[in-house]
Amino acid sequence: MRGSLQHAIVKSYPGHHTRIGLLDKLFWVAVRRFWSGWKQSLIVVTPETVVRWHRAGFSLYWRLISRPRMQVGRRPTSKEVRELIFKMVAENPTWGAPRIHGELLMLGFNLSERTISRWMKRAPRDPQPAQRWLAFLRNHREAIAAMDFFAAPTITFGVLYCFFVINHDRRRILHFNVTKHPTSSRIVQQLREAFPFESTSRFLVFDRDAKYGREVPLAVRSLKMSPVRTSFESPWQNGVAERWVESCRRDLLDHVIAVNERHLRRLLFEYVRYYHEDRTHLGLGKGTPICRTPSRSSGRLR
Repeated sequence: MRGSLQHAIVKSYPGHHTRIGLLDKLFWVAVRRFWSGWKQSLIVVTPETVVRWHRAGFSLYWRLISRPRMQVGRRPTSKEVRELIFKMVAENPTWGAPRIHGELLMLGFNLSERTISRWMKRAPRDPQPAQRWLAFLRNHREAIAAMDFFAAPTITFGVLYCFFVINHDRRRILHFNVTKHPTSSRIVQQLREAFPFESTSRFLVFDRDAKYGREVPLAVRSLKMSPVRTSFESPWQNGVAERWVESCRRDLLDHVIAVNERHLRRLLFEYVRYYHEDRTHLGLGKGTPICRTPSRSSGRLR
């Protein structure tokens, strides 16, 4: 139906200066009155389709330019060997990678010691350290801030990096910015802008990304805060920041395509204002970061 209507419209108006006759006007009046969804038939591509095509093109572009010219990498480790490594780690906490490697060689499994060391890091651990970390976050949330980066693709298949600092207490975004080149010197400058005066935060949580270098922890200490680094490959330890990234992607970035730094910065500015003033949060008792006052009016909806 949509294709036939579009074809009829194009056939009826071959030129740009064709005058609309009485029959055409009556036709559109009838369509408007008896078919409420006639406007959707005039849309060739929806915005959601454009965003989906761009995401697919972005993924294909980077997959093609990152494809190796020859087959590289190790053979995959079987599930049986992985479970055996995890069992040895759990039952023998004092064993290291060389000891487990020797035992596996005796059992007829030909693996490198480096592979065993890598899988040992993924073995299930005692939950007590995780519980202590969560207790630290709960007990000091008024004095904790966190920072992180996330990437956003552009319309030309480039990558922009969004930096932000968030407060744990009320989930407020203290500072954000966008850049193409996230270096340690840029991060230090952003921290100075996020904490221009004496900070109320005592701890700053961030991961072990190489872009922070040695300069960022020193800068954090100079701002009279204690840097708290998360463990390797443990994004859950910076859960407040990761949760905001997920909300930003779901509410904003999954529905638009950034053109450049200026465009993405403007979009984030509008989203942060909405996030602070209007968006409710389960972690805040369904309130907003700036404590929006509920409406006192009551009555029937019209």
